[in-house]
Amino acid sequence: MREPVHKAIRKVWRDGVFSEGARLIPEETPLALTYNGGTYAVMMGSPEDLGDFAVGFSLSEGIVQSVDDIETLDIVELDDGIELRMWLGPHKAARIAERRRNIAGPTGCGLCGLDSISEAVRPAAVVPAGRVFSPREIMAAVAAVAPLQEINHQTRAVHAAAFWTAARGIVALREDVGRHNALDKLAGALARDKIVASDGIVLLTSRVSVEMVQKTAAIGAPLIAAVSAPTALAVRMADAAGITLAAIARADGFEIFTHPERVTGAVPGKESAYVVVA
Repeated sequence: MREPVHKAIRKVWRDGVFSEGARLIPEETPLALTYNGGTYAVMMGSPEDLGDFAVGFSLSEGIVQSVDDIETLDIVELDDGIELRMWLGPHKAARIAERRRNIAGPTGCGLCGLDSISEAVRPAAVVPAGRVFSPREIMAAVAAVAPLQEINHQTRAVHAAAFWTAARGIVALREDVGRHNALDKLAGALARDKIVASDGIVLLTSRVSVEMVQKTAAIGAPLIAAVSAPTALAVRMADAAGITLAAIARADGFEIFTHPERVTGAVPGKESAYVVVA
């Protein structure tokens, strides 16, 4: 299998002087997702945790509703890329035939190949109220990500998506050159390990776009915490999906854009351990 990190020999010009040396850089590989023998999508991504990516992509795209819907999954390395071959039951195969898109998506492309505006802005799943988090918990979750980003430590060029709970800390973390891919890999890892996401936080090292909210809603996590800002559409989608969106998370704090009732102290009177669902 291809290595996710490579050593590149390069010349450096700094302070008016040339020097030579090596730098570690991330690999970028075409990843073909096929179902029952037909190609659904071709994405560019990092060649690791590909089983998680295949499962997470299938779930977030709505191709399957459960990891158990995937009868077999084979990872096949080809000369010019990697094929993720999945076989589904007949009823799922019919659904794919209606939605199949033969595309070549750039790195981290989240909406490539969609053939309608309505599909691009499809409503996200509504997430139940769930747990309330303290500001300290959110800060601790955000701070826990960077030390675990092994590929980013080497390359400074990949995104991460992680899942945190108060009981376990970082439950899973996945990296990729594409931010959407990283989140799909995380979704797959959680699904394969049968982890319920209703009491945890999805952590992102990237900006929050609408498809990142859609994917988080599919995971079922009630709160997103990201180091960068959201788009306006992402804020509207998170609000409609019942997701608390905390962003621009720094060492000194963060900003809450939607559903502040899930953060202790953000709304007067909401100090209990859980929000009661009406």
